[in-house]
Amino acid sequence: MAAGKDVDAPPEEFGRALEELRSARLRPEVFSEEMPAPQRIAPYAAALSADVTVDGTEVGGGRLILLHDPAGNDAWEGTFRCVAYARADIDPEMVADPLLGAVGWTWLTEALESQGATYLAPSGTVTKVASESFGGMSDEPSSAEIEVRASWSPVGPIGPHVAAWGDLMCLAAGLPPVPTGVVTMSNRRGQRSR
Repeated sequence: MAAGKDVDAPPEEFGRALEELRSARLRPEVFSEEMPAPQRIAPYAAALSADVTVDGTEVGGGRLILLHDPAGNDAWEGTFRCVAYARADIDPEMVADPLLGAVGWTWLTEALESQGATYLAPSGTVTKVASESFGGMSDEPSSAEIEVRASWSPVGPIGPHVAAWGDLMCLAAGLPPVPTGVVTMSNRRGQRSR
Protein backbone atom coordinates (compact mmCIF):
# COMPACT_ATOMS: atom_id res chain seq x y z
CA MET A 1 0.00 0.00 0.00
CA ALA A 2 1.37 3.38 -0.99
CA ALA A 3 1.74 5.98 1.74
CA GLY A 4 -1.02 8.58 1.74
CA LYS A 5 -3.45 6.43 -0.30
CA ASP A 6 -7.00 6.09 1.05
CA VAL A 7 -7.71 2.34 1.22
CA ASP A 8 -11.49 2.91 1.02
CA ALA A 9 -11.34 5.30 -1.94
CA PRO A 10 -12.99 3.96 -5.10
CA PRO A 11 -10.75 3.25 -8.08
CA GLU A 12 -9.91 6.30 -10.21
CA GLU A 13 -11.78 4.71 -13.14
CA PHE A 14 -15.00 4.59 -11.08
CA GLY A 15 -14.45 8.12 -9.77
CA ARG A 16 -14.29 9.44 -13.36
CA ALA A 17 -17.40 7.47 -14.30
CA LEU A 18 -19.23 8.86 -11.28
CA GLU A 19 -18.36 12.43 -12.31
CA GLU A 20 -19.69 11.73 -15.81
CA LEU A 21 -22.86 10.18 -14.36
CA ARG A 22 -23.47 13.28 -12.26
CA SER A 23 -22.71 15.80 -15.02
CA ALA A 24 -24.46 14.14 -17.96
CA ARG A 25 -26.78 16.42 -19.91
CA LEU A 26 -30.38 15.23 -19.95
CA ARG A 27 -33.38 16.58 -21.81
CA PRO A 28 -35.22 19.40 -20.00
CA GLU A 29 -38.23 17.12 -19.42
CA VAL A 30 -36.10 14.78 -17.27
CA PHE A 31 -35.70 15.62 -13.58
CA SER A 32 -33.09 13.35 -11.99
CA GLU A 33 -31.38 12.88 -8.66
CA GLU A 34 -29.00 10.43 -7.09
CA MET A 35 -30.47 7.58 -5.10
CA PRO A 36 -28.95 4.77 -3.02
CA ALA A 37 -27.41 2.09 -5.22
CA PRO A 38 -27.63 -1.65 -4.58
CA GLN A 39 -24.58 -2.74 -2.60
CA ARG A 40 -24.36 -6.50 -3.27
CA ILE A 41 -24.19 -6.67 -7.06
CA ALA A 42 -20.75 -5.13 -7.58
CA PRO A 43 -17.98 -3.67 -5.39
CA TYR A 44 -18.84 -0.13 -6.60
CA ALA A 45 -22.23 1.24 -7.65
CA ALA A 46 -24.07 4.52 -8.17
CA ALA A 47 -27.66 5.20 -9.15
CA LEU A 48 -30.00 7.88 -10.48
CA SER A 49 -33.78 8.07 -10.42
CA ALA A 50 -35.77 10.32 -12.71
CA ASP A 51 -39.21 11.56 -13.64
CA VAL A 52 -40.22 12.74 -17.09
CA THR A 53 -42.52 15.73 -16.70
CA VAL A 54 -44.39 17.64 -19.42
CA ASP A 55 -46.39 20.76 -18.54
CA GLY A 56 -46.27 19.84 -14.84
CA THR A 57 -47.57 16.30 -15.42
CA GLU A 58 -45.43 13.24 -14.81
CA VAL A 59 -45.56 11.06 -17.94
CA GLY A 60 -42.79 8.56 -17.18
CA GLY A 61 -39.72 7.80 -15.15
CA GLY A 62 -37.01 5.35 -14.39
CA ARG A 63 -33.73 4.42 -12.74
CA LEU A 64 -30.17 3.95 -13.91
CA ILE A 65 -27.60 1.98 -11.94
CA LEU A 66 -23.92 2.05 -12.81
CA LEU A 67 -22.00 -0.98 -11.56
CA HIS A 68 -18.22 -1.40 -11.46
CA ASP A 69 -16.15 -4.46 -10.69
CA PRO A 70 -12.43 -3.75 -11.20
CA ALA A 71 -11.82 -7.52 -11.51
CA GLY A 72 -14.22 -7.69 -14.44
CA ASN A 73 -17.23 -9.90 -14.98
CA ASP A 74 -17.39 -12.45 -17.79
CA ALA A 75 -21.13 -11.93 -18.30
CA TRP A 76 -20.57 -8.17 -18.60
CA GLU A 77 -17.63 -8.53 -20.99
CA GLY A 78 -15.97 -5.70 -19.07
CA THR A 79 -15.65 -3.94 -15.72
CA PHE A 80 -18.73 -1.65 -15.95
CA ARG A 81 -22.43 -2.41 -16.38
CA CYS A 82 -25.41 -0.08 -16.85
CA VAL A 83 -28.74 -1.35 -15.55
CA ALA A 84 -31.67 0.76 -16.69
CA TYR A 85 -35.38 0.86 -16.07
CA ALA A 86 -37.80 3.13 -17.93
CA ARG A 87 -41.58 3.24 -17.62
CA ALA A 88 -44.32 5.33 -19.11
CA ASP A 89 -48.09 5.43 -19.39
CA ILE A 90 -49.36 4.50 -22.84
CA ASP A 91 -52.73 4.39 -24.58
CA PRO A 92 -54.47 1.13 -23.47
CA GLU A 93 -55.08 0.19 -27.11
CA MET A 94 -51.31 0.06 -27.71
CA VAL A 95 -50.96 -2.97 -25.39
CA ALA A 96 -52.53 -5.20 -28.05
CA ASP A 97 -49.90 -4.24 -30.64
CA PRO A 98 -47.70 -7.34 -31.14
CA LEU A 99 -44.78 -5.12 -32.24
CA LEU A 100 -44.77 -2.92 -29.13
CA GLY A 101 -42.12 -5.02 -27.36
CA ALA A 102 -39.73 -4.87 -30.31
CA VAL A 103 -40.39 -1.14 -30.69
CA GLY A 104 -39.62 -0.59 -26.99
CA TRP A 105 -36.27 -2.37 -27.39
CA THR A 106 -35.52 -0.28 -30.47
CA TRP A 107 -36.07 2.87 -28.41
CA LEU A 108 -33.13 1.77 -26.26
CA THR A 109 -30.77 0.82 -29.08
CA GLU A 110 -31.59 3.95 -31.09
CA ALA A 111 -31.09 6.16 -28.02
CA LEU A 112 -27.67 4.60 -27.41
CA GLU A 113 -26.75 5.00 -31.08
CA SER A 114 -27.95 8.61 -31.31
CA GLN A 115 -25.85 9.55 -28.26
CA GLY A 116 -22.76 7.79 -29.66
CA ALA A 117 -22.75 5.36 -26.72
CA THR A 118 -20.75 2.24 -27.58
CA TYR A 119 -21.77 -0.89 -25.68
CA LEU A 120 -21.42 -4.67 -25.38
CA ALA A 121 -23.61 -7.54 -24.13
CA PRO A 122 -27.06 -5.89 -24.17
CA SER A 123 -29.95 -7.76 -22.58
CA GLY A 124 -33.38 -6.93 -21.27
CA THR A 125 -37.14 -7.14 -21.41
CA VAL A 126 -40.04 -4.97 -22.51
CA THR A 127 -43.25 -5.41 -20.53
CA LYS A 128 -46.63 -4.00 -21.41
CA VAL A 129 -49.43 -4.00 -18.84
CA ALA A 130 -53.09 -3.03 -19.10
CA SER A 131 -55.34 -2.40 -16.08
CA GLU A 132 -59.13 -2.30 -15.89
CA SER A 133 -61.09 -1.34 -12.78
CA PHE A 134 -64.19 -3.11 -11.43
CA GLY A 135 -66.66 -2.93 -8.55
CA GLY A 136 -66.18 0.13 -6.35
CA MET A 137 -63.40 1.30 -8.67
CA SER A 138 -65.35 0.89 -11.92
CA ASP A 139 -65.34 4.68 -12.45
CA GLU A 140 -61.56 4.60 -12.88
CA PRO A 141 -60.49 4.72 -16.53
CA SER A 142 -58.51 1.87 -18.08
CA SER A 143 -54.77 2.43 -18.03
CA ALA A 144 -51.69 0.90 -19.57
CA GLU A 145 -47.96 1.12 -19.04
CA ILE A 146 -44.80 0.05 -20.82
CA GLU A 147 -41.61 -0.88 -18.97
CA VAL A 148 -38.18 -1.34 -20.51
CA ARG A 149 -35.65 -3.11 -18.29
CA ALA A 150 -32.22 -3.42 -19.81
CA SER A 151 -28.55 -3.79 -19.08
CA TRP A 152 -25.47 -3.31 -21.20
CA SER A 153 -21.73 -2.87 -20.75
CA PRO A 154 -20.63 0.68 -21.61
CA VAL A 155 -17.47 1.16 -23.63
CA GLY A 156 -15.83 4.57 -23.31
CA PRO A 157 -17.30 7.58 -21.49
CA ILE A 158 -20.38 7.08 -19.28
CA GLY A 159 -22.05 10.44 -20.10
CA PRO A 160 -23.53 9.30 -23.44
CA HIS A 161 -25.05 6.24 -21.75
CA VAL A 162 -26.76 8.43 -19.13
CA ALA A 163 -28.08 10.72 -21.89
CA ALA A 164 -29.35 7.67 -23.81
CA TRP A 165 -31.22 6.49 -20.70
CA GLY A 166 -32.86 9.92 -20.49
CA ASP A 167 -33.80 9.71 -24.16
CA LEU A 168 -35.22 6.20 -23.64
CA MET A 169 -37.56 7.47 -20.90
CA CYS A 170 -38.70 10.33 -23.13
CA LEU A 171 -39.31 8.06 -26.12
CA ALA A 172 -41.30 5.63 -23.96
CA ALA A 173 -43.40 8.58 -22.76
CA GLY A 174 -44.19 9.50 -26.36
CA LEU A 175 -41.93 12.55 -26.68
CA PRO A 176 -40.31 12.96 -30.09
CA PRO A 177 -36.55 12.46 -30.36
CA VAL A 178 -34.37 15.56 -30.36
CA PRO A 179 -33.22 16.14 -33.97
CA THR A 180 -29.56 15.48 -34.73
CA GLY A 181 -27.46 18.59 -34.22
CA VAL A 182 -29.94 20.25 -31.86
CA VAL A 183 -28.58 20.93 -28.39
CA THR A 184 -31.10 20.76 -25.55
CA MET A 185 -31.24 23.37 -22.81
CA SER A 186 -29.84 22.13 -19.53
CA ASN A 187 -32.30 20.53 -17.16
CA ARG A 188 -32.96 21.25 -13.50
CA ARG A 189 -31.21 18.13 -12.17
CA GLY A 190 -32.44 17.23 -8.72
CA GLN A 191 -35.42 19.57 -8.72
CA ARG A 192 -38.71 17.78 -8.97
CA SER A 193 -41.96 19.37 -10.01
CA ARG A 194 -44.74 18.25 -7.66
